[in-house]
Amino acid sequence: MKKVNIYEAKARLSEYLDAVAAGERIVICKRNRPVAELTRIGAARVELRLIGGERGRLTVPATFFDPLPDTLVDAFYPAASVPRAPRANRVAEGGSRDDRPTRPRRKARR
Repeated sequence: MKKVNIYEAKARLSEYLDAVAAGERIVICKRNRPVAELTRIGAARVELRLIGGERGRLTVPATFFDPLPDTLVDAFYPAASVPRAPRANRVAEGGSRDDRPTRPRRKARR
């Protein structure tokens, strides 16, 4: 492992990159205090990955889509910090357009 200051790292960056490619670690210091480390990254993936390679290995039970129990929902939305919405409106598809708050309309520009 080599320690170099920023000025030297700027001046000899290509040399240090060659050393890192060979497996050496370079620590870059600012006023003799370590700030960053240059290390070699892993090899890039060469082989192709198949899409859907895990098909048939994972099953989602039908109960996955059931509503969560109120005790679990209350853990995420404590009553003291967030007003509780009626249970029917907690589902993303639930509620009607009339239940939404309205904003005042802006005047049209001429």
